[in-house]
Order: sequence, then C-alpha cells, then structure tokens
Amino acid sequence: MEKEFGTLKNGEKAKLYLLKNKNGMEIAVSNYGASWVSAWIPGADGKKRDVLLGYDDAAGYEAGGEAIGAIVGRNANRIGGAEFTLNGKTYHLLKSIGEHNLHSGPDFFHKRLWQTAEEDDSHVVFVLESPEGDQGFPGEMKIRVTYLLDEENQVRISYHGESSEDTLCNMTNHAYFNLNGDASGDVLSHEVWVDADAYTRADADSIPTGELVLVEGTPMDFRRKKPIGRDIAEAYEALVFGNGYDHNWVIRGEGYRKAAEMTAKESGITMEVYTDRPGVQIYTGNFLKDEPGKNGAVYPKRGGVCFETQGFPDAIHHENFPSSVLKKGEDWETVTAYKFIF
Repeated sequence: MEKEFGTLKNGEKAKLYLLKNKNGMEIAVSNYGASWVSAWIPGADGKKRDVLLGYDDAAGYEAGGEAIGAIVGRNANRIGGAEFTLNGKTYHLLKSIGEHNLHSGPDFFHKRLWQTAEEDDSHVVFVLESPEGDQGFPGEMKIRVTYLLDEENQVRISYHGESSEDTLCNMTNHAYFNLNGDASGDVLSHEVWVDADAYTRADADSIPTGELVLVEGTPMDFRRKKPIGRDIAEAYEALVFGNGYDHNWVIRGEGYRKAAEMTAKESGITMEVYTDRPGVQIYTGNFLKDEPGKNGAVYPKRGGVCFETQGFPDAIHHENFPSSVLKKGEDWETVTAYKFIF
C-alpha cells in the first residue's frame, strides 16, 4: 500500500510503502533514500513494537544526520584520505569526516529521491541512476534495491548494480534496531552473537590498518552470545577509538550464511542476520545524542544498533581485503536478510 510521506525542501513529494505478511508483521519503506522506516513486530507479551529507529516523514530523513534506515552507497563506510587509485588514475572524493570520506558523502544516496520501479503487498523495488563522476567515482551506475517481506518473517534486501566503467561498489543498509521498541532507551541489555573469529583493526580515525585481529580474549569476542553493554566500556584500543562498538567483523565462511543474532529479553524478540557479504559493521549508536524520532521519541546514545553487512572498509587500499572493485559490464548482486523470531 502506498501513502504520502511528506514534501522535501525542493518541493518533491516522497512516498511510503507498507508491506505485511500473514503473521502480523508489518514494515514500511520510503522512496526517499530507499529507506527502511519501520518494522512492527509482535512481542512475546502480545504487544506490537516498532523495532526500527526513524522519523515521522521525509522531512525528518532529509534533516537527519545519522543515516537512519538508509541505503548507503556507492561505497559504504570509509575511504582513507578521501581518494583512491584505480587503473592507474587517482580519484578524489570529498572529505566528509576529517580527512576521509564516509558513506560516499556529503552527496549521499540516502538524501535522494529514488524511483519506484514496482511494488505490491510484499515487496518494493527502488532504482537510482548515478551518473559518471557522481560523488567522485568513475562510471555511470544503474542501481536497484528490492525490499521483500516474506512469510518466514524475513526482510530481504537485494542489491543489483552495473557500471559503464570500472568503479567501486559497496552498498549496505543503515537501519538502527532496538528490539524492545524504538522509544525504549538504550540497547545495552540486548544480547548479540556474531560468527566471526576476527575483526579489521582501525586507527583513531576508524580507517583500517589492514590487520585482521583475532577476537579471542578481547571485548570484540561475540562468538558466545553476550549483552552489548558487558564489555563496551573496556579500555581496549578499538573501543576507545570507536567510542564503543563501531567495527567490521570478518564473517566466517563464504556464500549466503548466518552472520549474527540479537535478542531482547524484555520483548522476547530475536533477530537473525543472513548475508553473502564478507563483513558486518556493528555500530552501537555511539554518536546518537537526543535525536528526535518518530511519534515524539528521543533517541539517546546507544538507542539502537546497526548490522551493516558489507565489503571491508577502505578495501581499495588493502590488497589482503576482498576487492570492492566492480568491473565494467559486470553485475553486482548481493542479498542480506533480517529474520525476526517472535
């Protein structure tokens, strides 16, 4: 079902699309930023909760600075020095975080109105044409993102991209989850499991050094489920640099597999994360600060947690990382699913 979702500063109208399944689960997505706006999940107590942070309308997303619910591209996460060399040519990006580039901004994909290619009660397809030189990247890219809500209570996000020239491509979704409800406070009591033996070490600017660090014996070890808040304040280099968890974990195995799981005991809701990507950036909302959200909610520091499935950050500068280069004429296809158990 399609609804109006407000007016942008330039006068364009945004749309909201509501998807439902037979189990009482409902989600909403918008063509502004191809954003995932809400996910209403029945809890163990019978109460439905919206477990996604977000805003009331498109104007909120346009004004918001935390990429809440957004599709991020062309290149998610950081590129050190805001430049890279590809096929012997150096490309300069805008510096959007210190001396570096973050999420390909400041001309973000999530600050654009995408086109709606098709939609029904279970899925929506958004498309975006990114011209040659857009955000500083080579090649004209055609991008398609599909949201699908199935009867297994999975939200499947499928991505497709193709480019007229060799370029970088590493897209993700930046939804913030709070399984007790978006207005329920912080997520420190949520218990998380991650199928990762290592993470990519980063410097004080969160730029990867190229090292893979084993999680064994560190606060980064989520191989046994534990509360997010248990070790988050430890005086450990990664946590100090990131002001909490904001790191790329190296997911074990290859192909489409389960990467992570999170449970909130209060609501009884569990979320499983499946992906074919090599990494997942887990970000615990360390820089949220009284962000005004939906229905009068105010989101505090660590009011939500992101599971951003991705290629490794700054991969173009590290030969030992899986490549983020999309070759001319090739199809870039990837899928991530968030499955809710209630």
